[in-house]
Parts: sequence; C-alpha cells; structure tokens
Amino acid sequence: MSHTTTAALYLIPVTLGDTPIEKVLPSYNHDVIVDIKHFIVEDIRSARRFLKKTDRDINIDELSFYELNKHTSPEAIASYLKPLEEGFSMGVISEAGCPAVADPGADVVAIAQRKKLRVIPLVGPSSIILSVMASGFNGQSFAFNGYLPIDANERIKVLKQLEQRVYSEHQTQLFIETPYRNMKMFEDIIRSCRPQTKLCIAANLTCEDEYAVTRTIADWKGKCPPIDKIPCIFLIYR
Repeated sequence: MSHTTTAALYLIPVTLGDTPIEKVLPSYNHDVIVDIKHFIVEDIRSARRFLKKTDRDINIDELSFYELNKHTSPEAIASYLKPLEEGFSMGVISEAGCPAVADPGADVVAIAQRKKLRVIPLVGPSSIILSVMASGFNGQSFAFNGYLPIDANERIKVLKQLEQRVYSEHQTQLFIETPYRNMKMFEDIIRSCRPQTKLCIAANLTCEDEYAVTRTIADWKGKCPPIDKIPCIFLIYR
C-alpha cells in the first residue's frame, strides 16, 4: 500500500446525511480508501454509494463486500477477517458516522483485537461527540444510552432514572429514537423531567439544516422543534 507498510483494519467514518465529503472527512481518508479492496459494511448499496462519492474512479466491481448487521452470525464475522490475516488491508463502513460506535462494526473490531490484528480508526464525524460539544453540558462525564424502551411506561421509567443520574453523578445523558418517533420522545421527556432540567436537541448535524439547541424543560414546553423523521440526539443535564 502506498501510505503504510502494515495491513490493518481501517475504521472508515462516513458523512452524517447528505454532506459534502470535503466538509467532514480529511483527504487522508481518501488515500486510505482507494488502496483497500475488501470492505466489511452495514449495507452494501449505501457503502458502494459512499465509495463512489469518495472517488468517482474507484472500480466498484473489483471490490469485495462482506455484510455485517445484527443478523450476521459470530462465525461469519470471524471469517470476514481472512483477507486481513492474509496481509490485505480491510475497511469497515457503517451507515452513518463512525463505525463501531453504536454500530454492529464493534463485533468485527473485537475479533480483530482478539486475533491481535492491527486496528486503525480514521477521523470523521460522530453525532454523539458533536452533540456533546454543542450542548454546553458536561463533556468530562457523559453516557450514550442508545435507544430507550419502546413501551411508554418503561421509557418514562428509564428517563427518570437517567435524570436521576444527571443530578447524582453530574453526568450528561444522551439517547436516540427512531426518527419517526422523535416527537413522541420529545413529549415523554417534557412530561417526565423536572422543569429546571436542561434538554439539548441536536438534529441533522453537519447538514445544511443542522440544529443544536439547549433549553430548560420549562422553556421547551409547547415549542417542539421540527424534528419529525430526521436523525436526532437528545441530551439531558442539570
């Protein structure tokens, strides 16, 4: 390979939404990508689209793709690393943002680490880190909790537990929801949390209509932002 002597598992971030690549990804990533022929991806179609966006001259037909999602068996995942064990670099690409963070890519990275194979994370946008930066909340101690329970009573119980941690541990709490249920999540937060608790809503980060606003629960009442059906992170703090 032109830029490195060692074969490695490269963790390749992608854009969050329809953002120009040069706005969020270093040119070094391009140099790494064009040298890789084997990719472990969450979705083959969107991975191919991302690679074409990175470099129009990439010959997609020369590449091998291995699909990795929540249905992939551990045995299949382990077999994906064969090219790397034979000395060829591999890339991991997720659907949005950084692979292996809130993403099935973590499974293949864990196997690579266990097999003592080299792992190299590349720089790129993470909505988790960007939302913490924009919130004004505690960036020394924060927890990303992924999706909360779908059942309304369960979800409200978990929201109250997370709010309790905000006050007892001074820890910022982050969580997400399926985009079409964002409004419901907003209503549940407003209903469950204390009026003085702060809520930051960060949506479509790095995109043209990005939005990151922090207000108290009392201030948010009756003023839900336009977050229906768009990728969004919710953060609470004291």
